[in-house]
Amino acid sequence: MWEAGHALSVPCASMDAMAPPPSPAPLRLVVGEEELLVERAVAEVVAEARAADPATEVRRYRAAELTPVDLAESLSPSLFAEGRVVVLQNAHEVGKDLATAIVEQAGDPADGIVLVVVHAGGARNKAMVDALRKLGAPVTTCNRITRFEERADFVRAEVRRAGGKIAPEAVGVLIEAVGSDLRELAAAAGQLVADTGGTVDERAVRRYHRGRAEASGFAVADKVVAGDRAGALEALRWAQLLGVPSVLVADALADALRTLAKVGSAGRGDPNRLAGPLGMPPWKIRKAQQQVRYWHPEALAEAFAAAAQVNADVKGAAADADYALERAVLRICAARGPR
Repeated sequence: MWEAGHALSVPCASMDAMAPPPSPAPLRLVVGEEELLVERAVAEVVAEARAADPATEVRRYRAAELTPVDLAESLSPSLFAEGRVVVLQNAHEVGKDLATAIVEQAGDPADGIVLVVVHAGGARNKAMVDALRKLGAPVTTCNRITRFEERADFVRAEVRRAGGKIAPEAVGVLIEAVGSDLRELAAAAGQLVADTGGTVDERAVRRYHRGRAEASGFAVADKVVAGDRAGALEALRWAQLLGVPSVLVADALADALRTLAKVGSAGRGDPNRLAGPLGMPPWKIRKAQQQVRYWHPEALAEAFAAAAQVNADVKGAAADADYALERAVLRICAARGPR
């Protein structure tokens, strides 16, 4: 029992734990075109604001539809000083007057107001972005992901985010099975972690994405460069049955041959050291090093000619794209020779 006059002593750590979360920066800048990453960046700002004030209101505007007066009203403090996050989407589209107003009003925000300016990047309204940077706005960059290695990094990060880990070989198989859409890759990564208990390997990806993994253009290309004539034709027919576009299959054939040529010309170096100069992951280099031993230069030249022909065929040069692909598969397999 506490005696009168005795003060309650609270450890410093407990006081820190009871302290309210810090308020988010009043100005944030999100730059880039990758929609999923942009949405996540904005959601993180909203989460920070609501951690500090659960009643925080969120207002989203297409920036070009506002006037300077509308902007001023959206950023004005409320009667009861409730928190507010104002998101200006597509800010690269605004006119000169509104761009000026955004910079002016961003420099003197009201208490409890967080302004998030979303800009696609590029030269349009770059001066506004530079001015917001000079005001001290924290910047989140959300550049579009286009290269395979960038998608691979994204998949690995998504698996870690979900609390799991993924084998190097499984990353490429997952991308080939699911495609390049980040939303689908994120969903697939999270589902695989949940279903496997956290450890995702190639077998798990093929098990959970059976059909898509085996019917992709990359599956056809893998069989072709390995000289598996029967397997390549079977994979091609599955791809055609499931509606894989002919252009994607033709592109996969060309990509597989380019990989063989690049890896073959690089010699028998360490895949980890060659990854940077060749611009591809080590597992892909290692796989190509095993395959290219069976391809002499004349065979690769013949295969490249077949790939170039089918690329034109599936884009309209041939009356039947499916037949053109089958002919290309047979021609490339014949160029390589028996397994």
